[in-house]
Amino acid sequence: MEQRLDEIIGSIEELGNLSEDAMRQATARQEVLAKPTGALGELEQISIRLAGITGQVKNEVKKQAIVIFSADNGVVEEGVASAPQSVTLSQTINFTRRLTGVGSMAKYFGIDLLVVDVGVKMEIPEELYHDEMTEHQCSDSGCLQGITRKIVNRRIANGTKNLAKGPAMTREEAVKAICTGMEAVEALKRCGYQVFGVGEMGIGNTTTSACVLAALTGMTAEDVVGRGGGLNDEGFAKKLRIVDSAVSRCRDMDVPGILAEVGGFDICAMTGAFLGAAYYKLPVVIDGYISAVAALAASRLAPKSAAFMFGSHVSKEKGYLVAMDALGVKPYFNLGMRLGEGSGCPISFKIMETACATMNGMATFAEGAIDADYLQEAKKGNFF
Repeated sequence: MEQRLDEIIGSIEELGNLSEDAMRQATARQEVLAKPTGALGELEQISIRLAGITGQVKNEVKKQAIVIFSADNGVVEEGVASAPQSVTLSQTINFTRRLTGVGSMAKYFGIDLLVVDVGVKMEIPEELYHDEMTEHQCSDSGCLQGITRKIVNRRIANGTKNLAKGPAMTREEAVKAICTGMEAVEALKRCGYQVFGVGEMGIGNTTTSACVLAALTGMTAEDVVGRGGGLNDEGFAKKLRIVDSAVSRCRDMDVPGILAEVGGFDICAMTGAFLGAAYYKLPVVIDGYISAVAALAASRLAPKSAAFMFGSHVSKEKGYLVAMDALGVKPYFNLGMRLGEGSGCPISFKIMETACATMNGMATFAEGAIDADYLQEAKKGNFF
């Protein structure tokens, strides 16, 4: 399995190598649309990057999905989480009912959710599981293959071990979880999705994320540890000690080794999803803190994968900007969000849709019968 993973990582191409011509054409089109060059800011850059991914100047990102990986973390035994592990179970089920934060957004906007159990500790009723990522969905107009609306059973174990006492999982389990993430993206690609986001559910995963981030960047616990869902002072102090101690075991480890030592099944699967985006050539949206750490882990495994990643919101969690700065990806908005679940992704999808709408629908100066000579004067500094 690890050999196959290495082969996939080695085959990931740079964005420019995918379609340099399309990116040049997209840039040239932005320069002749009826606006000052650069006036649409990041929307212009989004449209150009999408051209590089798809090889087309004009794109659509209307078929959207969010893949959510659920798993529990043994480190909660140490009192580093404010919520009980039963929440992981309840919310994993509630995703399929569209009753969570991201579920309600997805229902409103018509976004599909692919919910994958990679290690929920408590038992999920068997009737809620589906063995495959996809299924045939039938309506009056016929049957099509789509991602399942049930929970995909890829449970590796009933949660990880307590990373404060030793490795969270074996290397084999970490690689298996990474491959599960890639499997999910292959299913999305097969079903024709044009963009997807990566979310998670797992009580205690701000601790695992802080450990992975510190190990990847060389930062201390104080640099990356936050209060998660609302940890009190005593719990926060313990969390700091646990992260520093666990990370000290990760010196000289490679990325799968770090993930196995101090990560979670959810973070491993998310890492695989970001790798899968690059391998299957799909744009992918980073959600909050845990998602950003997984994206950074993917980029350390395959630096070229970062070119396929798009931002969403600024997370309030302390280590978020550390991860995004190390990754070189900018968030697009700041609404004070800190929910996780993939809840930033639907908003980011709408920003990306807007970028496509302007690239596809705006008139050029010539089409709009506008004399653009005044812009040349502006560039000389005579105006504005």
